[in-house]
Order: sequence, then structure tokens, then C-alpha cells
Amino acid sequence: MKKIALTAFLALILTLSSFPFLAQAQEKKEVLVVVGTISIDKEEFLQLITKGKEIDAPPMSFTRSEFEENFESFLNYKLKVIEAESMNLDDSEEFNMEFASIKESLVAPFLIKNSIEEGEVKKVYGRLQEIVRARHILFQFPPNASKEDSIAMLTMALKVKTELENGADFNALALTYSDDPSAKVNKGDLGYFTGLQMVQQFEEAAYTLPVGSISDPILTDFGYHIIQVNGRQANPGEVQVSHILVRFDAENASQEESARRRISDIYAEIQKENTVWEEIVQAYSEDPATKSSGGILPWFGVGTMIPEFEVAGFSLTEIGEVSPPIKTPYGYHILRLEGKKGLQSYEEVEQSIRSKILRNSKTGMIQSQVVAIQKARFGFQENESGISNLITAVTATDLMGFGTTIQEKNLRGTELFKVNTTSYTVGDLWNYMQDLEITPRGNGTFLERWLEKFTEVTLAKTEEEDLESNNKDYQKLLKEYRDGILLFSLTNQEVWQKGLNDSIGQQAFYAKNIQNYQWKTRVQAYLTKVNDASKLENARKYLQNKGFDPNSFAAFEADYRANFPNAYATESGTFEYEAHPILSRVDLNKTYQELEVNGVAYVLVVGKVYPPGPRKFEEARGLVIRDYQAALDQALTKRLKEKYPVQINAEVKEKTFEALNH
Repeated sequence: MKKIALTAFLALILTLSSFPFLAQAQEKKEVLVVVGTISIDKEEFLQLITKGKEIDAPPMSFTRSEFEENFESFLNYKLKVIEAESMNLDDSEEFNMEFASIKESLVAPFLIKNSIEEGEVKKVYGRLQEIVRARHILFQFPPNASKEDSIAMLTMALKVKTELENGADFNALALTYSDDPSAKVNKGDLGYFTGLQMVQQFEEAAYTLPVGSISDPILTDFGYHIIQVNGRQANPGEVQVSHILVRFDAENASQEESARRRISDIYAEIQKENTVWEEIVQAYSEDPATKSSGGILPWFGVGTMIPEFEVAGFSLTEIGEVSPPIKTPYGYHILRLEGKKGLQSYEEVEQSIRSKILRNSKTGMIQSQVVAIQKARFGFQENESGISNLITAVTATDLMGFGTTIQEKNLRGTELFKVNTTSYTVGDLWNYMQDLEITPRGNGTFLERWLEKFTEVTLAKTEEEDLESNNKDYQKLLKEYRDGILLFSLTNQEVWQKGLNDSIGQQAFYAKNIQNYQWKTRVQAYLTKVNDASKLENARKYLQNKGFDPNSFAAFEADYRANFPNAYATESGTFEYEAHPILSRVDLNKTYQELEVNGVAYVLVVGKVYPPGPRKFEEARGLVIRDYQAALDQALTKRLKEKYPVQINAEVKEKTFEALNH
């Protein structure tokens, strides 16, 4: 609960006004105010007060009173942060845990990985604008393939490519050589597809090949592919269809003929006037998943259905248009168009694309790019001889064996690599292995996987440290959130929790300010809103001439809730009647009354009338705690202003006001 409150609080205090953030140009630091011995420059105030402002947003404008109000809020904010620091609240375990958690989310947009991911997302979205039709011949690796197997497959792929370039028929060669099981049916033709529907290497080749050209062998996890692109066109978006299916066994010619006749008869039936599609589907379709729902199928785009079905679906142009019978491996279908829509905007699909990228083979490619950039940026130097000696010396495949070997062979001090000027040794690797414990997944030996993971983690840590030391925008953001946590901690300790838990202080505050906790004239009342005018007489039967009788109210409620629960809405209690929109209209001298307000009938039963007077402490406790906390906050601010003298640079303050209004 506290974490939720803190998140909301940070959002509040980091927006000292309702205006968003505007990145300020680099300028010479100008001291706006000195709090105690701490100098605060003009730029910090400007950044907070204009937090979130878009570059192309209209010019900002502050009245003098608005500016002064925001300036005072900023001063109070800084006073509390300075006090929290003096109390060492930033050294507490709670603070460190909270700040570490927030840093983890704040750093992400600044990392190399984020910019590469952003580029990949935009590249994929660009590819989604187009669909590509390609065919391929697959040369699949045998199980547990050796290096020789890979060379043999590559040699065969190059041979077939040469034949294709010399005019050989692609379909015939696909039937002869392709290890893709679907080639027996499609002769290597994959139909149309778009971004993220093929493995990364295949997609890269297909989207860069000119139409008609033959690729070099493309290596994927499946083997080597020879690819030819046959066409490109704009992505038509998505369609939704309903369908009727008549199944048949493809190996049984007479069964197929029977199915063809049945689908023809169904199609003829659909052409008749006054036929109802849903009834035809229910009567004839052999798709159990959709026949009871009108044959409706989910929305689909190019590359998600079998080609014959897809072509028929996208060929329909008018909502309600019905296709002639089409044949697929599942049987014969008749399609009806239910809807069409274009591609979604980048903003609508960005997160979906990003999550798909992080789940597919692009993840490894992105990480490889990140590591390469980090190595170049942070002066990574690998100690090849040291690593080679370690690999030769250590044959263990578990943590215990690794630790024993490096101890016995005195390898802990062996350097593995340097990042900038910092050397990382086998001992550092061993410490990391013991902390993580679980061996990383991936290719390579036990030791190679640990080395790769340790290198990645070390470089990532170096990048974050570099950001914290050198990136001004990240430094400012960290400071804002750090100060926000400190402000929350101090306020929670000195104001909120104290105000909530100090029962003696609450009582004293209540007694001192009892004039603020007064009831106005109150009335005991039972109010019935009549939603159904025809049931007004029924309300009268239970409520008229009965006085203020809780038993009558209970009997009335039991009756209407059992028989017509929506006919009435009731409320009862003791109300300050002058502020009540309905009770303010009643005659307090009459027990039973009927009113009409804004065309709605109300039945009211009035009980005791209570004159104005003080609320009991228990009745006012919620208000007292709120006001007591506000008083504690004011007292804290006053005390801090006495403890930390505030010196304002009037000239810089005026320049700040002018900067906000230009």
C-alpha cells in the first residue's frame, strides 16, 4: 500500500504546477535562492515548474500570483528535502530499496538497448506496410549436425542456386530438393507474408531481395534457404469473414466429389431471396467451432491463414458479399465478408511489436549489437591468453568443480578483460557465479556461457554508471525522484503518520478548533426515489401514516427488492437538510411528504430534528485528522524556515518569472 502511495505522491510533487516539462537550453548556472548553506539554481526551478511541456506546445503564461504560489511550493519542497538529508533518511534501507527500484525503471529509456529496440520497432512497422510473396528451397541440417554436415548442405544449396540461375524450374527443384514438408503441396511457394511472420534471417533476405532475384544460401536455425521473391504490394490490412465448411478426405476422390456437390447446392441455396446466412451455417457447416455463431472467424491479416482462404477473404470488397466455393486442405468453404480495416497506427501497435521482438530471434541480435557498442564505447579489452588458459585448465561443468579448480590452480587473479581501466578477473567471475548460482542458458560450454553472461552484466553495469556520471538529463531525473522519495519519507514521518497516530494531539486540536466542527440543523429521514411512477401507490401503502417507523421501512424494502427491485432507490440516515438537494425542500413539521424534483417523484418520511451544535469527536475524527495533518505540515514548514534561513536573489527571481512568460 505504501509503495502505491509513494508512486502517486512522486507524480504530485514532481509536478509543482499543472504545466509539463520543457528541456532547457544549456546556460550558465544562476543561483535563485540559498536555503541554509545550499545554493539552488534557476534551472532546477524552471525544470520542475515546466515539467512535461511539449516542444511545440503553446507558450506558457504565469500570472504573478501563480508564479509566487509555485515559487513558495518549490521553497517548501527544497526545505523538506534538505531536512530529510540532515536526518540521514537517504541512508535508510527503505530509501535505498525504493530508490533502486525506481532507478531500474528510469534508466531504461537512456540505455543503448532502448535505442536499438526503438529502431527495430520502427523497422518492423515499416515492413508491415508491405507484403512480400516468396518461395524457397530448404536444405535442412540432420539431427546433431557436424561441421562437415553444414558444409555439405551449403555446397548443395550453392549447386541448386547455380541451376536456378541457369534457367532451371524453381518448382521442380523445390519438389526434388526441399526439406520443407509443405513443398510437396506448394512447390516451395510460401504465399504472401509480412514482418515478424518469418524467422529473422529469412525476413531480412526477403525484404531486401529485388523481385525475381535468387538469394545466396541464407542460414537460419532450420538450415540453408534459397529464396526467390515473386512479388510485393501494399499491406491490405485485416479482414473478418464468416464461413461454411464442408469437409472431405483428400485421399478419397468420391468423398471429395460428394463434398463439391454439397457445397454447390449450399451456394445455390444462399443465392435465393430471403435466406438467412446464420441459418444456412447452422444447418450445413461442418466446422463445430463456428457453426453455432454464424461461422464467424477472428480478424486476420496476410500470412496468417492458408493462401487459398486468404486470397478469397481479401478478394471480397463489400460487407455481406459472399464468395463462390473455394477448396483448401480442410475442405470446401463459402466465405462472407464481415469487416475490413487498414493497418493500425504506429502508436497503437508499438508495444505489441516490441513484445513480439523481445520474444523472437531478434532478441539475440539486439543483445549482440548492444554488447558490441558497449565494448567500443567503454574500451573493452579481452585478455585472450588468460581466457584461453582458463578454458584449458577448467573442465568442470558445475559451480563446485569450477571453484575447486580455480583454487587449486591459483587462477583467481587471472585477468579476463578490462572495461575502461578496470580489470576483471577470474575471482570476479567466481563471485558473480556464486551470487547468480543458476547457469545461464544458451549455446557453448558451461564456462563459455558464464563468461558471456558475466561480460554482458559487467558492460551493462558500466553503462549505467556512465549515465549516472555523465548524462545530464538522467542525472536531473534521478535527482527529482531521489528528492521526491526523501520528501515523501519526511512528510510521512512528521505529518501523515503523526497526524494519524497521535490521538492526544487530535483531541487537543479538536478542542482548540471545535468551532470548525459544527453540525447545522439535521433531520432524521427516510427518502425513497420512485423510478417507476406506476409503483408510487405501493410506496404509499407501506410508508404513509406509519410515522418514522424502521419496521415499516424494512417491510417496504423486503417487498420491493423481491418483486420489483428497480422501481425504487432508498436512503436513510440523519442529514444536514439545508445542503441536501431533496430534503432542503421539505416541511420539517410534516412526517410524511411527497415531492417532485426535476420530473421525479420522491416519498419522504421525516423523524427527529436536531438543532445546530458541535460534532462529537468521533463524528468529526476524519475531518480532524485531515486538518491536524495540514497544521502539522504548516508547523514543519515554519520550523524549517527558522532552521534554514532562506536568501532569495530578487534579480534572478525576476528573470525566472520573465523566462516563464516568453
